[in-house]
Amino acid sequence: MVLDVSSTGALLEGPTRLLPGTHVDIHIVTPDGRTLVRSRIVRAFVSHVAPDRMQYRGAVAFDRAIATSAAGYGVPDALAAGAAGQGTTYPDPAQMTRDDEALREIA
Repeated sequence: MVLDVSSTGALLEGPTRLLPGTHVDIHIVTPDGRTLVRSRIVRAFVSHVAPDRMQYRGAVAFDRAIATSAAGYGVPDALAAGAAGQGTTYPDPAQMTRDDEALREIA
């Protein structure tokens, strides 16, 4: 799961152990389409321990800057404005424009 993203990296969390220094290829959907970016895990730690599972959190640094702004995506207005709350399933088809629907069909 992606917790945070910027043009130079991302903060991830999930059940897979991440090893700092490891190179990984990450598929990212940008306003220009789907792209593959080489990345390096820069830090990682155990974020949650339960009797039946562990969760790991790690930061990856992209090898090149990636356009990650909300412009060009079918982002609901509440999310783009940073509104708090449960939100809706992303992307919300009811709030997508016809151009965004065409992009979704391509992906």
